[in-house]
Amino acid sequence: MLLAPNPTNTCFGCGGANDRGMKLTFEQDDATERIRGAFKLGAEYQGGPGFIHGGIIATVLDEAMGKLCRFRSVRAVTAELIVEYLKPVSVDAPLLIEAYEVEKTGRNLHFVGEIRNQAGDLLARGRGRFVVIEPRESRAKDTADAASDKKIS
Repeated sequence: MLLAPNPTNTCFGCGGANDRGMKLTFEQDDATERIRGAFKLGAEYQGGPGFIHGGIIATVLDEAMGKLCRFRSVRAVTAELIVEYLKPVSVDAPLLIEAYEVEKTGRNLHFVGEIRNQAGDLLARGRGRFVVIEPRESRAKDTADAASDKKIS
């Protein structure tokens, strides 16, 4: 399933309503429970000349890992993010990202994200711990209740 930027979401990484945002698009693979993406990052995201800024690499990893919460139908926030910068990530180079879950402990979800070049070389790896704050269904219900001005007791 294609996860295109939501035109009403202002998220810097994946929102469609943020003019300064990255508008990242991902694919949700339900069979393998993995999130994947293919993209190029332009010079506006560089740190040192010709290379993508480390904070942008962390953002892409965080975005991909955050999308994994869809498989558990929960809303979670990033509690920890560890990034290994293994090789420089060049500006305007085709990149691939893949994220997957490695462990669940209570409310803690442990994810891994990997950025590779087209040759398959691992450029960066992120390990994230996300903490579940609510089931996705309760958020949808709250939004629907607020939209209908229904008092919740």
